[in-house]
Amino acid sequence: MTTPDALTLEILRNAVKTAAAFRCRRRLQPAGGEGDKVFPPTFAGAVYAIEKRRVAGREGAVQCVLLDSVQSQANRMEQALQDAIDADKGDAKKNDTNRLWVPHVVVDFSDNDPKDGGSEQQDKLIEAVGKVTSLQVPHRLADAILRDSDMNGTRFRDSEKGKQLNRVSVANATPLFEMCPTALVFGMWDSTGPKGGLGPKFERAMVSEVVGIGAEWHEDYRARGVRRDPLEARAAVKVIKNADKSWRMAQGQEKNGRKVWESGATEPSKINHSSVPFDSKNSGVTIEYAEQTTTLSLIVLRKLRFPINGGGTQDRDVAAHTVLAALGLAAATLAFESGMGLRSRCLLWPDGPMTWELLDKPGQAPKPFAVSGDQALEILKQAVAAAKIAELPWPEAAVALKPSRDLIKLVRRSQLEATKEEADTGGK
Repeated sequence: MTTPDALTLEILRNAVKTAAAFRCRRRLQPAGGEGDKVFPPTFAGAVYAIEKRRVAGREGAVQCVLLDSVQSQANRMEQALQDAIDADKGDAKKNDTNRLWVPHVVVDFSDNDPKDGGSEQQDKLIEAVGKVTSLQVPHRLADAILRDSDMNGTRFRDSEKGKQLNRVSVANATPLFEMCPTALVFGMWDSTGPKGGLGPKFERAMVSEVVGIGAEWHEDYRARGVRRDPLEARAAVKVIKNADKSWRMAQGQEKNGRKVWESGATEPSKINHSSVPFDSKNSGVTIEYAEQTTTLSLIVLRKLRFPINGGGTQDRDVAAHTVLAALGLAAATLAFESGMGLRSRCLLWPDGPMTWELLDKPGQAPKPFAVSGDQALEILKQAVAAAKIAELPWPEAAVALKPSRDLIKLVRRSQLEATKEEADTGGK
């Protein structure tokens, strides 16, 4: 096997100009060893995602199970970036130029979190939410949590910053690069914005998936679970959808021992706030091995253009593409180089270090490159410095939002409902 070269900024910059993609494929086993049971995620109908796949070196199709989806892998990579940002912010030994920073949007619930001795508890959250960022919400800059928050007293999407989302496109990706560049790496669709399904859409450049090869399982078991909303919005709390796509809290009255809601009241899931409960008959699987496949499409990145004041240059586009490629490689390396703890009883250990292959020229063997998390972060910082020279915006402060009054009520009432549900079930 060819010994991987060290990846550098210059190699990355040249790659984004003409190469097709970086890819990383590697095998993993349960941390408990070969043959130990792992628990895949469950989907609609409380089932595992089972399918037959062609596997290199095997005759015929092999039964496989999805262990981590593309969407979940993206969320893990974004959280790894958030963790790195938070770690650098808390490191007093690092100066500002050495700290990692990625532009993002933050919704700060701190003013509404419970405080010792606080009054008006009916207006306080039962549990602290703290800060939620665009690196943590499911839909990045187009998420409902950001949409339903305020910027300087104005609803985010009606603010000058928010209105820029109505004008972004593949031909004008600069506002996203400035506010939330991860949306250009992991994809975004502004389907709940003012334009609905016609809202701007950016395809994923980074795609990663973990599959269990040679899966066997039994179905004589029943378990329950939930895909969680970060704000824990509850179905028992009702809202009213307005004609202009805004919403408000529904009013209800107790009648004959039950809550009667005003006409039109509906669940928070109808405005994209909620957790999704499910039950499952599955009890885990055994696999021959797991395989993670991660690709970073440089072709997708090259489609993006970054004009400033209406004018664009090729050098600026290449600088932006290099930052986005470095961002994707750093996110993946930070998230996965030491293995993957996907969920309870699904800890996977790789059989070797992460090695990236560059798909450069058709007909030529892919060239392997090695990069650690620290090296990937250093390349990202160098790429950002070069992008600033090319006049690309990279603000050193997050876009700060406050939750709207209705969003606070939604969270508070949902937490109260959760407390009631726990009391009713004895905490089971």
